[in-house]
Amino acid sequence: MRKWLVLGVALTALMAPLAPALAAEPQPYSFGTVPFGAGGFVDGFVYHPKQKDILYARTDVGGMYRFDYANKRWIPLLDHLGHDDSDLMGVLAIAVDPNRPNTVYAACGLYLGEWARKGAILRSDDQGRTWQKTDLPIHIGGNADGRGAGERLAVDPHDGNVVLFGSNQDGLWKSSDGGRTFARSASPAQSLSLVAFDPAGNGTVYAGSAEGKGGLFVSTDNGAAFKPVDGTPQQVPQRLAFAPDGTVYVTFASSGNSYPANPSNAVAGGVWKRDPSTGKWSNISPVRPEGGQAFGYSGLDVGPDGMVVTATLDRWYPGDDVFASKDKGAHWVAMSGVSRHDPSHYPWLVNYLKGEDRMGHWIADLKINPLNGNEMIYGTGFGLWMTGNLNALGSSQAVMFDFAVDNFEEGATLQLVSPTGGATLLAAMGDIGGGAWDDITKTPDAGLFRPNTENNSSVDYAALNPGFVARVTANDATHGFYSEDSGASWTAFASSAYKAPAQGAPWRGPGVVAVSAKGSSMLWAPDKDVGYYSADKGKTWTASAGWPAAGDVSLTPISDKAIDGVYYVLDRAGSQVLISIDGGKSFKPIVQGLPKLEGWQNAQLTVVPGRIRDLWLAAPYGLLHSRDAGTPMKAVTSVDTAWLVGFGAPAKQGDYPAVYLWGKIKVAGRLQEGLWRSDDEGKSWTRINDDAHQFGGFQAITGDMLEYGTIYLAPHGRGVMVGKPQP
Repeated sequence: MRKWLVLGVALTALMAPLAPALAAEPQPYSFGTVPFGAGGFVDGFVYHPKQKDILYARTDVGGMYRFDYANKRWIPLLDHLGHDDSDLMGVLAIAVDPNRPNTVYAACGLYLGEWARKGAILRSDDQGRTWQKTDLPIHIGGNADGRGAGERLAVDPHDGNVVLFGSNQDGLWKSSDGGRTFARSASPAQSLSLVAFDPAGNGTVYAGSAEGKGGLFVSTDNGAAFKPVDGTPQQVPQRLAFAPDGTVYVTFASSGNSYPANPSNAVAGGVWKRDPSTGKWSNISPVRPEGGQAFGYSGLDVGPDGMVVTATLDRWYPGDDVFASKDKGAHWVAMSGVSRHDPSHYPWLVNYLKGEDRMGHWIADLKINPLNGNEMIYGTGFGLWMTGNLNALGSSQAVMFDFAVDNFEEGATLQLVSPTGGATLLAAMGDIGGGAWDDITKTPDAGLFRPNTENNSSVDYAALNPGFVARVTANDATHGFYSEDSGASWTAFASSAYKAPAQGAPWRGPGVVAVSAKGSSMLWAPDKDVGYYSADKGKTWTASAGWPAAGDVSLTPISDKAIDGVYYVLDRAGSQVLISIDGGKSFKPIVQGLPKLEGWQNAQLTVVPGRIRDLWLAAPYGLLHSRDAGTPMKAVTSVDTAWLVGFGAPAKQGDYPAVYLWGKIKVAGRLQEGLWRSDDEGKSWTRINDDAHQFGGFQAITGDMLEYGTIYLAPHGRGVMVGKPQP
């Protein structure tokens, strides 16, 4: 049954000053995560080498975190990033200053294409509570191939003002003023996989090349010049670690093609060490490919007592493993045989693992606490594991790993729905399915979208029959399911409207499904295809007549939540809105003459739940509204730019629903970005976040239709969040 429970997590009240023109006084809001339990790729960890209880983690799309040892939960550190900086949620590298415990750096950017935002180095002197930004003239690929290698940032242990950054494709960069400015420096390659100062402070710097076949390079003059390291393989260095006795360890992995290995594509590699007394390198790999196997190595570290740990990469059979050695690699123990993993706090993970106890995949990084050799952490493609009894190795006791992801939510949420009945919240997620929450303080169990190894791109419900829910998926046989009990159980569609692309053709996803108000029909629009309707719960699908030409752009149908069988779709090419009143069988124009969208600009058409034909359009040119789709859409004059719009319960029963906006509002003669709420149909707006809590960008927002003031958010790579007004 639909119900509201008080959010049981620590929340932060937000009170940002706001000029009164065209906007009400700001309202303090609190924001917290809706627990699901991670689910994304965690590709790097950094402990401070001298100060206890300082541990950072990075992700490819979900920002950066610091571990709160007192409360055993993670603190997100990049929630201050706004719309224009949302690409900086991709973190390619982290570095700490070994002599200044509070100082930390992050190399940020998502993609390497010219269309992407260029990268930046963020620096903080208070463990990530506040940041300064140095924009770079190059791209940084926090979500590019090779992102699991590193770290690519390094601070000179002798001079904390010197910071080196090894870029994806633009060589080595150096700062001599503590990260305030960077300039190109001598580099052994244009594409670098790691940079590391010898902690002894002797001027030695190692760099890994990801160019061509790769290779390890060394400088003995603080990075002024590099030369190849003799005796090491022509492969791409992934991780490098220094032992207390001066031994140097390096993991290697290569893809055999133009794509950098890590986290995918590794087909060769090994673990090598340099003897500090002779300078000779030797291959000490725990296991080597045999019987047609192909894999590499990545994760690597050395504990304070000299224990070496490393992990295979892309060993799909019998699976990746972590190996440990107490004698510098002469003998290894496979930790899969002596470890136990506890997923029990996260039902999705129990389902994902299917009862097996395994180390995981994409183990790009692992670290031993340099001040506590009992503590080890490692990342996987679906989250992170942490142990506090590593020294049990060699005894009769198992090494116990906990899925320590409290407040570490990296799930890629693609769509959010807060129904008017049934479940409290529905979320479609990439990779790990998603779910239906009855209690938003707990990760869902009965409402999981099973199987949890699947991309779910869309979910919708029948507003006048809220137990009926439908969703579409990427890999299942018919790519869709429906439920008649609010997501507690599911039935697969008997047939599919989605047609997989031909071999060699560009990938396209299953797209979006919409459900009519009473659930008598469904409308499915696969990516870059026409719409298809079904009046028999997915037994058959028929192309909709009058569907607009999509071309290379995917179209998103929506259903009217107040009258059954009515659907709408924004016709981008025709700058109009089309309507179907026959369950999706046919469409015709109902709103025409909209401003033209240029190129790949996005716009979101929405309809207010409970109100017939009440349409809103969020677009780069502003926010448009029509109380009846038969009348022209009028601009909400105070809104300059609208990225997303959603609706929730009204302030007073019977009033117009609350309107939630992510966009830019004209306030006191200037534009202000933020999350906004209007209680009077867009006449005035209240900002409900502040500049420290912008969360990068959002995939979706929606209000709670039964709880006034409550908003659900899907920040990119940050799972699901909930915001509530404070008294």
